[in-house]
Amino acid sequence: MSGHSHAANIAAKKAKTDAVKGKIFTKVGREIAVAAKSNPDPTTNSKLADAIAKAKAVNMPNDNIKRCIAKASGELNGDNYEELTYEGYGPAGSAVIIKTLTDNKNRTVDYIRTAMRKHGGSLGNAGCVSFTFSNLGVIVVERTPDLEEDAVMEFALDAGADDFIAEDDAFVVYTTPSNFSAVRKYLEEKGLNFFEAQVEMVPQNKITLSDEDLVKFNKLVSALEDLDDVQNVYHNVDLPEEDEEE
Repeated sequence: MSGHSHAANIAAKKAKTDAVKGKIFTKVGREIAVAAKSNPDPTTNSKLADAIAKAKAVNMPNDNIKRCIAKASGELNGDNYEELTYEGYGPAGSAVIIKTLTDNKNRTVDYIRTAMRKHGGSLGNAGCVSFTFSNLGVIVVERTPDLEEDAVMEFALDAGADDFIAEDDAFVVYTTPSNFSAVRKYLEEKGLNFFEAQVEMVPQNKITLSDEDLVKFNKLVSALEDLDDVQNVYHNVDLPEEDEEE
């Protein structure tokens, strides 16, 4: 499996500006709020524990995390968010899956449909492209000089991971969704730092776009990711190295 090369570069560049960090914190904060709504205790709520781990991976301050949990548990006023998934096609028939958290479904689908249409894409019916993706837990571990590859691999296998890939700047661990929380917790207890830790839609196969279509596709993904209601955008396009690092 692949698609997470240069994780360290991506993480570092995402954290460069306060504006970008603020948008990331807002999106992760919504996930924490949704997860905490039924149970605000991460020791007994694995979904909340996973959301907190994701927040820590993007360096979200503890005060922000606590505030999100407080809102969800009713200590502070907060919005009610609904998890919705949209599927469709980008330029040259590329597959796109859009995960959202919204308090206004009509607004969200209107914004997504407009962004897709403006950049050469179109929304499809539920299930139109998701069958070409696998739902997997993905944990991207920071690779440091004192961290031995064999040791991390052993940790991952002992934890019950399904796959392990060593890359230049990170180690990528794949799990089943049902085993993700246990693997994440085990690796966390071993003192490993994460660039990323979440359940994702991973394409079973990737496609290569022409230069012209790739420009259109990147504009489409950027437009979707800029929408406040959009949490994640998954796709099956093989991005050149320089695009992955931008």
